Amino acid sequence: MKNRELIKNLAAREDGTVTVSGWVEKVRDQRHVQFVVLRDETGAVQLVNGGVLREADPENPRSDILLTRTETITHLELGSFVTVTGELQHNERVKLGGVEIQIETIEVVSHSLAETRTTPDSHIDVRLDWRFLDLRRPEQNLIFRVQTTFEHALREVWMNREFIEIHTPKLMASASESRAELFEVDYFDGKAYLAQSPQFFKQMAQAAGFGGIFEIGPAFRADPSFTSRHATEFTSVDTELSWIESHEDVMELHEELIVAGLTAVKEKHGEAIKKAFNIDITVPERPFPRIPLAEAKEIVKERGYEVPRADADMDPEGERQISAYVREKYGHDFVFLTDYHESIRPFYHMRSEEDSSLTKSYDLIYNGTEISTGAQREHRIEVLEAQALEKGMDLKELEFYLDFFRYGMPPHGGFGMGLNRVIMLMLGQSSIREVTYLFRGPTRLKP
Repeated sequence: MKNRELIKNLAAREDGTVTVSGWVEKVRDQRHVQFVVLRDETGAVQLVNGGVLREADPENPRSDILLTRTETITHLELGSFVTVTGELQHNERVKLGGVEIQIETIEVVSHSLAETRTTPDSHIDVRLDWRFLDLRRPEQNLIFRVQTTFEHALREVWMNREFIEIHTPKLMASASESRAELFEVDYFDGKAYLAQSPQFFKQMAQAAGFGGIFEIGPAFRADPSFTSRHATEFTSVDTELSWIESHEDVMELHEELIVAGLTAVKEKHGEAIKKAFNIDITVPERPFPRIPLAEAKEIVKERGYEVPRADADMDPEGERQISAYVREKYGHDFVFLTDYHESIRPFYHMRSEEDSSLTKSYDLIYNGTEISTGAQREHRIEVLEAQALEKGMDLKELEFYLDFFRYGMPPHGGFGMGLNRVIMLMLGQSSIREVTYLFRGPTRLKP
């Protein structure tokens, strides 16, 4: 709409005629005056109809107009989309932004059904059923503005480093890691699998001589988990770069990206986040703390919790405990857990020269939850094949991947990071369901 004003810009405008459009959030229909709270994608404003007329007045030439306006507001359903033209007035007594609009004309563009389907207090499953209504809440709108700002800041880092953005296929002929969490789909006369990650294709870009690359896209895991941090479809933030000396280079890039993202969010949305979620965005100092996994398990044990399996990854309680330790000792929300045992890492992670049982890899923990896995990759074909065989993998099924390494491959590494987890932890939300536009889990495929 050509003349439409965004509500967030009204406070800076001079008094005068304006046109606004949005949905009806609240109506107060009093005897001599009517109030409407109108919200658009940027904020809310109070509309006032002071010329209330309850019945026709033959002596008033504007009687029909005033009566129609009054009746329209009286019968407004919450959630209806309307366009209003009126006189903008600055008024310090108005709590909602210090401005109001005296209605001159109101047009109902689209009516809403009268019944309420969801409220902020509704159960999360009810709100997800009616997600398009739930997303009208200003705090939900803010979540996705924060996500947009965060992603844009990451892209600026990549672009400044002259990285290339790629879009990898999500239909694959074979597994990128293990078949345990694969979605199998019919594909003409054969079978295909939804990609768990773009790992193989990120590495192909290194063989292609692309150097630094990145992708933000969907990934799929056939994991029947119902935890607050798992989904069957999620957004993965991936990057890979050539000519590294160790996984330390990957961690340094990771730090740069995280700091840039949080700085941008704090600068653009810090006040709004504080108001909506009572969260202060903290920009972490570099370098982030680094703790070898074995040492981290000992620290956690000294705090009174022992990770159940010595040969396993850090479990959720272990992640919470090591984060608490890092916050107490370093005042930091992030920690890299490094030097993972080869038995709990994929075959393509490079082994340490000092101890071949350890990999040049890490997990990044943020506010008590793992958000990312990164590593230096093995680029030597003979070593890669040997490590795949150790893991019991079929080299024939990996043939297309192994070919990348038979024609030259630079030393490289990278990471994959769950975007939804980062936003959840940044904003102090209880579940990734709250920060995912349309959540997909074992029992949810709609809307």
